[in-house]
Amino acid sequence: MSGGKAAHWKDEDMADTITGKADAFIEAHRRRLFFLYFCTHDIHVPRVPHARFIGKSRCGVRCDTLVELDWCAGELVRTLERLGLARQTQVIFSSDNGPVVDDGYQDGAVETLGDHRPAGPWRGGKYSNFEGGTRVPFIAWWPGRVRPRVSEALISQVDLLATLAALAGEKPGEQAGADSFNLLSALLGDFTTGRDHLVVHPGSLSLRRGRWKLILPSSGPAFSKNTHIELGNAPEPQRYDLECDPGETRNLAASRPALVRELAEFLEKICTQGRGRPFTSESGKQQAHHALLLVMPSARRRRSPGCSRPEA
Repeated sequence: MSGGKAAHWKDEDMADTITGKADAFIEAHRRRLFFLYFCTHDIHVPRVPHARFIGKSRCGVRCDTLVELDWCAGELVRTLERLGLARQTQVIFSSDNGPVVDDGYQDGAVETLGDHRPAGPWRGGKYSNFEGGTRVPFIAWWPGRVRPRVSEALISQVDLLATLAALAGEKPGEQAGADSFNLLSALLGDFTTGRDHLVVHPGSLSLRRGRWKLILPSSGPAFSKNTHIELGNAPEPQRYDLECDPGETRNLAASRPALVRELAEFLEKICTQGRGRPFTSESGKQQAHHALLLVMPSARRRRSPGCSRPEA
């Protein structure tokens, strides 16, 4: 091929390249407000870590890219600290969906995974109605402002619109982000409560409300043969107690049909209204001098508490 050489790149150098560009962006904007959305290729495709990361995880190329991803995030944090911006910057690290190991690439990811469980205690994975499909890592870091703790607050990335607007002292219009809630207090660790409900739609419509999880009936397949992931589709409704059964192993729908109807009606009301947030304006008082948002695919999950008492 002749021409187009300026567009050529080496896959193994992608992490170094995009991290270097992000570092340069922070340097260039160090004296003014900035917002950086940093999204890497790691553990998506191509899964080709730099040679210095190969074998570091000892559980295959899929995990080696996680080590590279960790390095990328660490480099950006070190840049903030070097420039004296760490205490003025809100950093968020999260993922777009649950894990998938076998997505069609013949790179030995399945064979070398060993006993590592990318979804941790959660059932399912990417594309799944179960928690493993949508419950993802979410780390907020702001030295001197975010209170270090493990939080059980329910928050969605949809909430980042209203929450970061509040962080910047802005008030979105009523029609902006109709499903986005201002959860700044939960983000900063001042409170451990977040949403009281969340609509999820990886395949079938699902609802989380308090301790309960409802998955509506679906005619879709229960299992993906291509990715070897349970999808959570079933012809009957499913109700799980996430407080006592975070692994969604016991479908309790038949034991309390009235509760299933109540949850289904609540979900239907949201769908009919076309929005999850009521028409009440929210604004925040906290303001950051800088805002750095990191949203990166990751395959690690935080632990959920178990429950020893029987379901009521």
